[in-house]
Amino acid sequence: MNATVPFWLECVVALLLVASGAMALVGAIGILRMRSFFMRMHPPALANTFATWCVALASIIYFWAFDARLTLYIWLIPIFLSITAPVTTVLIARAGMFRQRQAGADVPPPIRGP
Repeated sequence: MNATVPFWLECVVALLLVASGAMALVGAIGILRMRSFFMRMHPPALANTFATWCVALASIIYFWAFDARLTLYIWLIPIFLSITAPVTTVLIARAGMFRQRQAGADVPPPIRGP
């Protein structure tokens, strides 16, 4: 077991973690700045997905250097997030459209099947 990680690799991991925090902050600011519910959906979904990818990549790099073996199970977190985030966004948008229709707002009508 190799207990030392090179300094340059720690710098790369630190940069990825700082980028992750910056993207999470951008997503939070995006929620505050946007005016409508539908505009507020996109900044956190995109920014937090990117932030999660940065943290996962930092974990993979660090533990690869620390244990000298590739830890592929860490990839499951961003992969599942990338699969579920768009589905969740669509479901939240549909719920928002339903609430807007119930309130009498001018929104597109529901899609009718054949």
